[in-house]
Amino acid sequence: MKFSVSLPTGFEGVMYPVPFVDPSDFVRMAKLCEKLGYHSVWGNDHIQSQNYVRELYPDSPPNFYELLTVLSFCAAATTTLEVGTALAVQPMRDPFWLAKTAATIDQLSNGRLILALGIGAYREEFAAWAPRLAPTAQRGEMMDEGLELMQRLFTERRVTHEGKYYAVKDIEMYPKPKRDPFALWLGGHNKPTIERTARFATGWLPGWRPWPELAEWIRILKDRAAELGRDPKEIEIAPQFSVTIAKTPEEAEKRYMASGLVHHRKSLAYTGRDLSKQMVANLIGSPDQIREKVAGLEAIGVDHACALMIPADSMAEYEDQIEWFAKTVM
Repeated sequence: MKFSVSLPTGFEGVMYPVPFVDPSDFVRMAKLCEKLGYHSVWGNDHIQSQNYVRELYPDSPPNFYELLTVLSFCAAATTTLEVGTALAVQPMRDPFWLAKTAATIDQLSNGRLILALGIGAYREEFAAWAPRLAPTAQRGEMMDEGLELMQRLFTERRVTHEGKYYAVKDIEMYPKPKRDPFALWLGGHNKPTIERTARFATGWLPGWRPWPELAEWIRILKDRAAELGRDPKEIEIAPQFSVTIAKTPEEAEKRYMASGLVHHRKSLAYTGRDLSKQMVANLIGSPDQIREKVAGLEAIGVDHACALMIPADSMAEYEDQIEWFAKTVM
């Protein structure tokens, strides 16, 4: 099982106080995670506060750092640690420049970038960013078209594309990514994402789900990949979980339920996740309890506990949880 950490690129106000992170903390945490044996560090992608965060912090706008810039600094300061996006919101990024930036970071890091894409959890953010486009644009369509264009840019000599949302003409994009095949992952937990992943991606990064549901989706994804002539083992199964570790399960649950992450879960209730399952489905508990959960996840086909989200009230607490998890679970 691989383990990786989510850096607080865009989590102030969401599950952390405002302010929370100092810019120097990103590289420091990346170096610590490499030292402790984590596989990678990841960043999430927001450009502005969600509506519920604005209500919680009306006078203190959170700091959201651009994730690819942060990841490039982290990659430059490490040697073996991989860096990833969890998730880069493809409909809010031009596919050509996203592909160009990703290929550049992958080259500079000697093939250590994982580009995981999603449509974005909050349509309100998309509407604020593109108010002229939002009334008619379908983000799923943008995702499909952008993904197709990026795949061609990563692999073909010249690309011409004339689509509903994007167009390029006889364009050459070099350098290509260093890693071959490039680590292009998809996030989300619905039928269109499963189909896209089975066709194109080298990894699947969903949010946590109740384990029986997660096991079913893993089976569906692997079966569909095989139907398409792919080796299912080529697709890394890498769900994102929350971590709260304490001496006893009761203490861990109390700390988790008091965290800002619970507000975030409620804001995402439209995704259909049963929030009554969030304690048992995430890596929350004592070290022994979490080790048992890890064994259970391995049994249903999880390869990577990815971009672990760590609720905390301070960077000191966040760092302590990273070290404790590494030393007692990993």
